[in-house]
Amino acid sequence: MSVPVQLRVAAIILWISAVGFGVFCLPAIRNLLMGRDIPFIMGLPTYGRGPFERVGIPTTVPLLIGFLLVCVLEGIAGWLLWGGHKSGAILALALLPPGAIYWWGFALPFGPILAIVRTILILLSWQSLK
Repeated sequence: MSVPVQLRVAAIILWISAVGFGVFCLPAIRNLLMGRDIPFIMGLPTYGRGPFERVGIPTTVPLLIGFLLVCVLEGIAGWLLWGGHKSGAILALALLPPGAIYWWGFALPFGPILAIVRTILILLSWQSLK
């Protein structure tokens, strides 16, 4: 049984999200561990100066590691989804609430957009999952 193109596209979106957000956690974590402020990339702060800080939650190493974990799990969900596994779809859906908290807290506007598209694609192809 071949995997529907919608699931493949959803997997690619998960990988884009995982890599696109996850890779920038690394320099931010490094800087904080070295006692420096979060880095700016293309003039934008990497995971700081957003709603988290406005409500009193500073950007810390544990907070960034939590977001990095969500990103890694999104990558795993994409890998499972690429193979047409229902577990990948369930993981992708389960990651929506923690991802949403980070997207809001770090003011990441593309996170919700990518999540909406991948979720629709997953739900449209639900019957084909094994």
